[in-house]
Amino acid sequence: MDGSKLSRPSFCSIQAARYNSTGWMAQRGPLVAAAKRFFSPAIILIAAAIAASSVLLHGPFCGDDFQFHLISWLDAQQNWRAGISYPHWTPSPNFGAGEPRFMFYPPLTWMLGAALGLVLPWAWVPVTLIFILLSATGFATRALGRRLLSTGPATAAAIAAIFCPYALFTSYGRAAFAELAGGFWMPLLLLFVLRDRSPSATVWRRALDGSTLQLALVLAGAWLSNAPVGVMASYLLACVALGFAILARSWFPVIRAAVALTLGLALTAAYLLPAAYEQRWVDILEATGVTNEPGFLIENHWLFVLKPHFGLNYNNDDHPFVSIVVLSMLVMGLFGAVVFWRRRATMDVASRRIWLIFACIPVVILILQLPPSLPLWNHLPKLRFLQFPWRWLVVLEAPMAIMLAAALWPRSVSQRWKFCVVAVAVLVTSMFYATRTFFRPCASGADLPTLLARHSSGKGFWGAYEYAPPGTDNSLVPTGLPDLCLTAKSDVDLGIAPNPNADPIWRQEQGSCIATAAATLRTPEHLRVSMTAAQAGFAVLRLRTFPAWKISLNGKPVATLQTREDGLVAIPVAPGLAIITADWSTTPDVTIGRYVTLLAFVALAILWFVERRIFRASE
Repeated sequence: MDGSKLSRPSFCSIQAARYNSTGWMAQRGPLVAAAKRFFSPAIILIAAAIAASSVLLHGPFCGDDFQFHLISWLDAQQNWRAGISYPHWTPSPNFGAGEPRFMFYPPLTWMLGAALGLVLPWAWVPVTLIFILLSATGFATRALGRRLLSTGPATAAAIAAIFCPYALFTSYGRAAFAELAGGFWMPLLLLFVLRDRSPSATVWRRALDGSTLQLALVLAGAWLSNAPVGVMASYLLACVALGFAILARSWFPVIRAAVALTLGLALTAAYLLPAAYEQRWVDILEATGVTNEPGFLIENHWLFVLKPHFGLNYNNDDHPFVSIVVLSMLVMGLFGAVVFWRRRATMDVASRRIWLIFACIPVVILILQLPPSLPLWNHLPKLRFLQFPWRWLVVLEAPMAIMLAAALWPRSVSQRWKFCVVAVAVLVTSMFYATRTFFRPCASGADLPTLLARHSSGKGFWGAYEYAPPGTDNSLVPTGLPDLCLTAKSDVDLGIAPNPNADPIWRQEQGSCIATAAATLRTPEHLRVSMTAAQAGFAVLRLRTFPAWKISLNGKPVATLQTREDGLVAIPVAPGLAIITADWSTTPDVTIGRYVTLLAFVALAILWFVERRIFRASE
């Protein structure tokens, strides 16, 4: 056989070469790259959807805070329909007498929930909100993980953060949507405070490398999502910046943190300054358990607490499995820290610093779960407002997930599919266990259709004790009150409780009101009601007292209101026509807060310009 014929290319090989160079095979590289680029985000979204779907599939959703958030969403919509873009007063609590919840509760999540309720059925709103927040947690954890890991283990860390016990407990059992947002803000805070783009540059160039502006926005977002998350984010920023400065032997992390903290708090001043100043106008210490409710005392929520603090009057059955959640996450975090210590010789100096800070986080959180840490809770500003020591687990979610993924991710490519199959099985099993363990059965009258019907009827709901006027009692506010009740005495009890455990109820035949009147105008921030009084007495409005309300009688401001134990507005009236108006006003602290936020945006623009020039100069 002729050897030249053997070496000549065949027709098939020529056509294959042409196809490979001009056809699909030539396009395979970009397609594969695009597939890889979108594969990781798609996996994170699928994981979040699976975790959130349990809320929809389980049936009625009645987490601990669900009613609180649902009322906020419904009342925010009511404010929007009245033309109030940023609500202040929540009209439904205290059976229609309202409370200043929106002045104190950060706005991001209740505005997001209300917005979702405009376009989705209410049964889908908690599912969608959980999906959004868990997805954000996954993406933020992946972004932080990419500082140290490749795409595969960073994506595994994101999924671990979505399915971690505390995230599922917060989603299913507590329905603490605002706190769930902390799973997004905390990893971003760690990402930007630990960034060092130019290790050889000057201190100021290292501090203002483009990360300070982002860090300020993250801190502002944390405060505008949830006050306990804001407190934890502020302490985390301070501690991590100081630790990183010691490890890097440079002040640049502290400078960055100080600028970001100042600017971040200034950005939130429109909300935070009034909330801080007006705490004197409500019984805010109720939220810490110091004044009345021992269920919010830090002392009653230590790890595996066996003997609750004297006076605890709430169901303590949750303590065992909450302690298991705490312990499981701490064990996983400490396991990852140990693996880090064993592998430290293979890391560069920059990675070793970050891993060391990650390893310290579970240790510090463990200390905060134990009674010897009580002096810290008592003396560090606002720390008691966390109410529960285990809230610090939201800080641990991302570091734990990253260290765990780094510890377990197989180095052999052939073993990774097996790892993924086992990991999926474990995570799905943990989700089903969490569903069985954390979901709360709906109490009587607390299911979604009943709550929606009650809100539509205008009957209202119980109020939050921490937003009550100082020295008043929410349990004395009766249901069924008219808009105005004329009484002979200022402190008369308006309703009667049918039994000691029931809410007081007002009925006309009880005789507590000499006369009644309905409002001619009633919106979240305006009330107008008139009546002709046959005798002198006190006009008691279905409205809680708060200094932002400007009350007038027949066109003249009412300087002093009568004190009532139920906190309702009471005005002395003479016989004859009485026209009473109540209008919400902008107090000076609100105006100052808005100006501070406006100046902060100007400072933010200046910082953006400065960091942009510094970053370009260092390229």
